[in-house]
Amino acid sequence: MPMLSYFQMNFRAFLVLASKVWTCICYMFKRQVRAHQPVKYQLFPLSPVSRHRLSMVQRKTLVLDLDETLIHSHHDSMPRNTVKPGTPHDFTVKVTIDRNPVRFFVHKRPHVDYFLDIVSQWYDLVVFTASMEIYGAAVADKLDNGRNILRRRYYRQHCTPDFGSYTKDLSAICSDLNRIFIIDNSPGAYRCFPNNAIPIKSWFSDPMDICLLSLLPLLDALRFTNDVRSVLSRNLHLHRLW
Repeated sequence: MPMLSYFQMNFRAFLVLASKVWTCICYMFKRQVRAHQPVKYQLFPLSPVSRHRLSMVQRKTLVLDLDETLIHSHHDSMPRNTVKPGTPHDFTVKVTIDRNPVRFFVHKRPHVDYFLDIVSQWYDLVVFTASMEIYGAAVADKLDNGRNILRRRYYRQHCTPDFGSYTKDLSAICSDLNRIFIIDNSPGAYRCFPNNAIPIKSWFSDPMDICLLSLLPLLDALRFTNDVRSVLSRNLHLHRLW
């Protein structure tokens, strides 16, 4: 009897341990599956009232920054402190700068392709980067991927040097500030147009980032406004947060 009791106790302990291990395995598996499932923003057909409302306002322009907003890149001679070792890049850009060939390894922010697909249906898209044109144009070409949605582009030469950084003049793109706004991780870039900006957290390598997806409900609604500043001016505290 003592031997049987001892065996039963050990067997119960084994079952408890096995149950916990199995639960852990199932959790990790579900987490991995969830991480690789495509995330979608539900697009519903507009009601007659919404279609009428949209027809009464002008189509707006959405200006998009590149580095740390839509992508992150590093080149041959740049330390990869911001990217986890072994993280594969999405594409390579080869350019010549000062007669020296340079390779940029570019990582796309999670969901950027889906994001561009959706917002291009709602807005006229413009790329505005403080990077050199030879690099920015090549990155924009890769992001566009033949869809013809990133045709308008502005680069470093279109920026204004300001205290060691660059500011972006939105009025040079569209004189009607009622219908233009920018998404940029750098508040200094839109220093002169805080009421026409949506801040976004700088992105480097986090594979679980959903910032672009989180903006879709706001962007969906913003296209119905007469003046984007009537909404965006109410979120100035977010600029200080980022």
